[in-house]
Amino acid sequence: MKLTIEWTYKTPKGATTIFRSEPMSVEHTLMIAEDLERTGRVKTIEIMDEHDSTWMIKELKKYIKEMETEPHNIKVYFDGGFDVQTKGSGLGVAIYYEKDGKSYRLRRNAYVSSLDSNNEAEYAALHLSLVELELMDVHHQTVRFIGDSQVVINQLNGEWPAYEQNLASWADKIEGKLHSLGIIPEYELISRKQNTEADRLATQALQGTDISGEIELQS
Repeated sequence: MKLTIEWTYKTPKGATTIFRSEPMSVEHTLMIAEDLERTGRVKTIEIMDEHDSTWMIKELKKYIKEMETEPHNIKVYFDGGFDVQTKGSGLGVAIYYEKDGKSYRLRRNAYVSSLDSNNEAEYAALHLSLVELELMDVHHQTVRFIGDSQVVINQLNGEWPAYEQNLASWADKIEGKLHSLGIIPEYELISRKQNTEADRLATQALQGTDISGEIELQS
C-alpha cells in the first residue's frame, strides 16, 4: 500500500499553504506524519491511500503492528512454458515474503492442458500466484510481480493493448482478482536469465514433476 500526505502548513505570522507528498510506504508515511506534527506548525494533515480512503496516524500504527504477523514485503516471480508438440503448459511461481520478523520462500508449479500459447501460459502462471496469495490471506497491500514476459508485463501495465481475446480475458480475470484482494500490483520486467527459478519450476511441471513447498530463509 502506498500513501500520500497532504498537509496545511502555518507560519508563525499566520500565513498558510498546502503541500502534498509523493506516494510513500506505510512506514515512511507514519515517520513523516509524526515528524510534521512535532513541528507544531501543521494546521491540518490528511493521509490518503490509492483508493482515496483516509487514514489517521493511530490507524497506521495499528496497521503496521498487524502486518508484522501477516505476510508482507512480497515479491512474486512467475513464468509459464508451452510445449507445441503436446499442447501442455507448465506454470511456475516463487513467492518471497516476510512474516514475524523472518523471511520465507514458497514455491509452486502446475501442469495445464487447456491453453493455446506461451503467452497464455505466462498469464496463467501469474494467476496461479494470485491463487497462492489468496490462500496465504494476503490482502490490501502492494505486491511486486516479476516476470520475463514482455506481453504480460506491458499489457497489465497498460503500455500494450491486448488484441487477442484470450489474453484480454486473462488480463480481466487477473485484474478482478487483484481488486477483490485489495492488492496493488507493481510489475517488473526482467530477463529470462534473471527468472531462472520460476522458469525451472515451469519446466519441471512440463516434465511431470510437482513442486509445492515453503521454507524459512536463513539470513
